[in-house]
Amino acid sequence: MMISLSHVSKSYAKGKKKAVEDVTLEVRPGEIFGFIGPNGAGKTTTIKMITGILAPDSGTVTVAGVDIAKDPVEAKMRIGYVPDTHEVYDRLTGREYLHFIADMYGLDAQQRKQQSDELLDMLSLQHAIDQQIRSYSHGMKQKLLLTGALMHRPPLWILDEPLTGLDPKASHLLKELMRKHCDAGNTVFFSTHVLEVAEKLCDRIGIIRGGRLIAVGTIEELTDKNRAESLEDIFLELTDSEGETA
Repeated sequence: MMISLSHVSKSYAKGKKKAVEDVTLEVRPGEIFGFIGPNGAGKTTTIKMITGILAPDSGTVTVAGVDIAKDPVEAKMRIGYVPDTHEVYDRLTGREYLHFIADMYGLDAQQRKQQSDELLDMLSLQHAIDQQIRSYSHGMKQKLLLTGALMHRPPLWILDEPLTGLDPKASHLLKELMRKHCDAGNTVFFSTHVLEVAEKLCDRIGIIRGGRLIAVGTIEELTDKNRAESLEDIFLELTDSEGETA
């Protein structure tokens, strides 16, 4: 399995607030896995545990067969992570930022140029690469983060709301990249609030509510089980029972 969570839980406020509770999940090589849920349902906390940013209170997380608690550096080398925030070094230029990321992953000069240029050309960001990041728009920062996360060609992409701020062309290109990545036997795990994108793009979907994983399956499996016509119907039926909103 590319991702394996076994009975993973995480609490805040000295155990008073359960953000994620007893989540067990396996994500396979070759699939785009969509992770959806209302605001505050535990999506970002789960992602931060998969990437090793947060340690679970209990349970285990493995990435491409590597236990992230036992060998965090090796596990993180296999991940390309794009968070839902754009916390970057604003006074660096885009090129300086990418050089910093390349150094972190041990890429030599030829690798960093070839792999970053390919992504920058595709995302139409070459024109701004020598400008300070503080001059970038929201969408430009998203493109830079995507380039930095993917330039070491990791087998697992973990993308938290990756389409936010992208123009239609860049959004289309990213979706094509995600499909191509998985067709080569790799994996994409991404969260989104855009249910139509998840429905069209994902091989399987997981729905989290109140910190608990309440449904996992293909669109066909979920619609059949819940006697629904669309992912939106399923989502509303499964999440509205506690008065939560997307």
